[in-house]
Amino acid sequence: MSTPRARIGDGAKTQLLLLLCAIWIVLGLVGHAPWKPLESTSINIVKNILDGGSLLSPLVSGESFPSTPPLYYLSAAASAKLLAPLLSIHDGARLFNTIWLAILLLMVGMTGRELWTRGVGRHSTFIMIGTIGLIISAHSLSAEIANLTCLATGFYALALSKRRPWRASGLLGVALSIGFLSFGVMPVLILVSTSLTLPLIFKIWRTKSFVKFLSLAILIATPMVLTWILLLQYYYPTMLMSWWNFNLNNFNQLNHLYFLRILIWYAWPALPFALLGLWRYRQQLLSKPKFQLMTSFFICSLFFLGLGANSKDINALPLLLPLVALGAGSVEHLKRGAAAALNWFGVMLFGLIGVLIWLGWLAMLTGHPVKIKERMQFLSGAYETHFNWLSFLIALAITLIWMLVCMRAKQTNKSTVTNWAVGMTFGWGLLMTLWLPLIDSAKSYQAVFLSMNKILPSTYNCMNSLDVAQPQSLLLNYYTDIQLQPFETTQQLTCDFYLLQDVKGIGRMQPGQEWKQVWVGKRAADRKEGFRLFQRIK
Repeated sequence: MSTPRARIGDGAKTQLLLLLCAIWIVLGLVGHAPWKPLESTSINIVKNILDGGSLLSPLVSGESFPSTPPLYYLSAAASAKLLAPLLSIHDGARLFNTIWLAILLLMVGMTGRELWTRGVGRHSTFIMIGTIGLIISAHSLSAEIANLTCLATGFYALALSKRRPWRASGLLGVALSIGFLSFGVMPVLILVSTSLTLPLIFKIWRTKSFVKFLSLAILIATPMVLTWILLLQYYYPTMLMSWWNFNLNNFNQLNHLYFLRILIWYAWPALPFALLGLWRYRQQLLSKPKFQLMTSFFICSLFFLGLGANSKDINALPLLLPLVALGAGSVEHLKRGAAAALNWFGVMLFGLIGVLIWLGWLAMLTGHPVKIKERMQFLSGAYETHFNWLSFLIALAITLIWMLVCMRAKQTNKSTVTNWAVGMTFGWGLLMTLWLPLIDSAKSYQAVFLSMNKILPSTYNCMNSLDVAQPQSLLLNYYTDIQLQPFETTQQLTCDFYLLQDVKGIGRMQPGQEWKQVWVGKRAADRKEGFRLFQRIK
């Protein structure tokens, strides 16, 4: 009996993959204000660079030393400067993530192909696109994206080192240097520890070729790393010492269980495919180089992240790389019943999400159904929405692509990861087109801080603050150039104005009689926090 031809050929699948990657990468990067907590620090650093701050060690407002090296922020600032006539600073800076994300998806796909065989690279990229944890963080102005891209490049270099050691050494050297200059010591620790663990534990990696590969990679990376360190030592020696002490003191955490626990949802759907691979290849995990590499990379990443990273979801991104690589090689071995169940679960889930997004948008636009519109207004704080032809056409095109893929794709193991990736892109795309103004209305501080700035006189000495969190303080500086003087730090109230942040459930502090309230504000949909501004009575 002849094997029936797939209804979507390799050429069509490649085109679909490229289209998905483009849609997934671009949508969500522009059209909204900086959102806390991920973007408040980064946009403040970018603004300080554009305002003439140090290029060697750009700082967060109010800080005395950099928490990370400057490369990611310099690239974002250059992008913002280049696109300034067309886009706002935050949109222009965030758009440079297209470069980081494109390299990331390319490296993930190449790793899958190198570790397994031709065609598996496509599975790797589809799984990566569909991973819940990545899509939450990838479109933020955050140096963790550069960190993940460099780790993916280094991971691919290690996978390639057996077949093309010279090319792999160049890739690893670039990954080490760019990773350090973008994020600091964490990517270097993960890649170097993985590179040393493999030959120390597994004999098959203990070769002259691997020694040459690793030595050349370190030789390539060292000049770039030392250049920044020596320049910082020459111009800002105190900053270098503070930065180094900060890194050393930061490795005192024990968040290993936290990162393992969140993988249950964070790494979906890579995790179930990876667990299937662990079971199927359980007898080869310690004998075959590809499994040794994936296992070592995961363990080293978990070890250093648990010691040196805060318990924030975005810090778990490096753990996705070995899970996606292992999961991609397990797609073909998924049982038909499980594949069909996962496939239909994805279709039904994203179909329901799509219907709800379209229904919510229509309710806001037309006023019907009334209950849905009232709920949307309550959650977003926006009382109306305006029809935008470009957003509508993009959302319609994404919907048609999703429907076409779901109807035409054969119910196979391969279609499971394809449909999930298309579904994730479909849901994300609708959110970032139809609902983006509503989400931005709920999350943006721009209207709040600009309204406060309008009531301020043209000249005043400074503004004290109390209980204003750092993300809000940095966003206030971004929108208004106001540098708060926190009472928690100064222990003095010497300014003309006094800004207080109130949090629901905590008693409201009332200043003395020498202060008069002149402004109160909060985000339209915020039920937890608000701000009060007081002026000193002369």
